[in-house]
Amino acid sequence: MKGLPDPADGEPARLDRWLWAARFFKTRALAAAAIAGGRIQVNGAKVKRARPLRVGDVVRVRLGPYEHLLTVRALSVHRGPAAVAAALYEEDPAGRQRRLHLAEQHRLAQQSFARGEGKPSKKERRDLIRLKRGE
Repeated sequence: MKGLPDPADGEPARLDRWLWAARFFKTRALAAAAIAGGRIQVNGAKVKRARPLRVGDVVRVRLGPYEHLLTVRALSVHRGPAAVAAALYEEDPAGRQRRLHLAEQHRLAQQSFARGEGKPSKKERRDLIRLKRGE
């Protein structure tokens, strides 16, 4: 496309386009909203969506309770297959381990709450009312 930087030329890519191409967000608008909301940092600083991203920059992406710490390995302004997107960055192994540990904790916490306990359903409430009335 006309006017877009060509990553082969070594030109920087916009941060919102790179996050979209790296498949962290489904749309550029979602990427821009995350940047505006302060959930994205580049080299430890809050940035704007049009910030030029260069190879070697460290990007911190917070998605919900999870945090990704990435080093930019390649630039792209076009969204491609997941395998190509994964080659655009290298994730910090310690950060990945923390994220996987947190995901495991969330999974175990969900299992600790047994289904059926807690607030009675509408049918169970009606049965309790009938029982109290003596019907």
